[in-house]
Amino acid sequence: MTRIGFGYDVHRIVEGRELWMGGICIPFTRPSVSEEPEVHLGLLGHSDADVLIHAICDALLGAANMRDIGYHFPDTSDETEGMDSKIILKKTIELIATKGYRLGNIDATICAEKPKMNPHIPQMQQTMAEVIGCDPDQISIKATTTERLGFTGRQEGIAAYAVALIEA
Repeated sequence: MTRIGFGYDVHRIVEGRELWMGGICIPFTRPSVSEEPEVHLGLLGHSDADVLIHAICDALLGAANMRDIGYHFPDTSDETEGMDSKIILKKTIELIATKGYRLGNIDATICAEKPKMNPHIPQMQQTMAEVIGCDPDQISIKATTTERLGFTGRQEGIAAYAVALIEA
């Protein structure tokens, strides 16, 4: 049996956090104003706020008809506070396996004006493939802007969309 699922996630850009995307930390700073130091930017969230992995996990869980990431990894739990999203991804793969499913492939898109994601995509693919235990070729990641429109265009947040095919 083959099934498909869709996932979406968004988090607000804030000062003083690291930017985690696809399981890797990406440098993201706002230039200094006059003599102030650079400001580090990242995404606000209960875990590490990795929108790409979160969207992928929702797609995988949806394909297996196993609810969503918030159901399995609630943002009200002390256990998930500050959690590395690679752990969430690994546990999601284990969850779908309990129903006899394995990954077919993932196709995901990151929506962000800054920072540029394209240079980091091969490392994201490799990192997630190691966590999942699959070939990096099974994970397609694309990046786009919203042409300065909406909250991502105003650099208030970053969003990610994903579809996942799973097979029994």
